[in-house]
Amino acid sequence: MASVQSVQRAFAILRALSSSPMGVTQVSNIVGLPKSTVARLLAALEEENAVVQESSGGKYGIGDGLLDVVTNLPPGQHIISFARPFMTSLAEELGETVGIGIREGDSIYYLDHVGPDTEVRVRDWTGHSAPLHLVPSGLVALAHLEKAELVNYLEGPLTRNTANSVTDPVALQVKVDEVRKAGYAWGLEEFAEGLNSVAAPITDSRQSVVAFLHAHGPAYRFPGARKTADLGPRLQEICQDLGNRLA
Repeated sequence: MASVQSVQRAFAILRALSSSPMGVTQVSNIVGLPKSTVARLLAALEEENAVVQESSGGKYGIGDGLLDVVTNLPPGQHIISFARPFMTSLAEELGETVGIGIREGDSIYYLDHVGPDTEVRVRDWTGHSAPLHLVPSGLVALAHLEKAELVNYLEGPLTRNTANSVTDPVALQVKVDEVRKAGYAWGLEEFAEGLNSVAAPITDSRQSVVAFLHAHGPAYRFPGARKTADLGPRLQEICQDLGNRLA
């Protein structure tokens, strides 16, 4: 159990240092451990390059060793751990599948999905990609592009999956403008027949979009009696809470 306690204490120190560099005394006050214990753990973390001392007797900060571990994770992997509880809660609330994705070039790459406890569930798209203009998460991504980048995307080619797919550049521009104004996007059988979906952006403390949260379900029941105008803002609320957690 002593080794477990040491790990817990080390993580408490790393959390303290994640906000800003600080000295042994300040860390000791924050984590509630004796200075001798903090100094010993900092020395061990420094050996692994998880922390670095600015100068002899100076403050400690997060080291490249820890940053290397984080940055070598697959894209968006760290977001999943934060998002999972929110996704599970929303899936239970809606009774539909909730997923999270990131933009990769001209596509949305789906990182994770949480399904409801229902007999009829739609396909899990985890690990798959979809063109930006065909899915709500992608429409939100397009709404956040710089003008030149958006114009370049609209020049195509714009693939069509269903009769509802929007592939006309002018019509797609109008749709993207509407999404930008609303802050969320709906897709009504535009990617796949019988599938409706809604998405909103997750932003960090700098208001930069880091991922997209969406909910989707069979068109015959989703959104059903619930209004699309209500579900969009609800998803925005969840994204705001999740973004605050990431800050």
